Amino acid sequence: VQLQASGGGLVQAGGSLRLSCAASGLTISSFAMGWFRQAPGKERDFAAAVSSSGGSAYYADSVKGRFTISRDNAKNTLYLQMSSLKPEDTAVYYCAADQETYYSSGPWVRTMAYEYKFWGQGTLVTVSS
Repeated sequence: VQLQASGGGLVQAGGSLRLSCAASGLTISSFAMGWFRQAPGKERDFAAAVSSSGGSAYYADSVKGRFTISRDNAKNTLYLQMSSLKPEDTAVYYCAADQETYYSSGPWVRTMAYEYKFWGQGTLVTVSS
């Protein structure tokens, strides 16, 4: 299993970037997926998550309204559209995946890093002020 994150780079504050996470060795249509980020000297934090169908999405308060997580199961790829970027968004961004789990109330929204089994290598996003 491999998750290949890409799309990071240097952008000015207020700008936009779209990250991609291409999966191989698994079919993401059966997997819940998420994006995490890790700033220098800090822990890996949750950014966004999406259910296997794409029907349910959840965001950290820090990115809500600015980031959009989406997926194209036909292309086996996860995306993170980032807009209105701020210097504090500077971090290495990681994609993650784990087998979808449903409860009677709906899909399990995974927001903790330990809840994901598969991880990409990360892509660096730097936002300049």
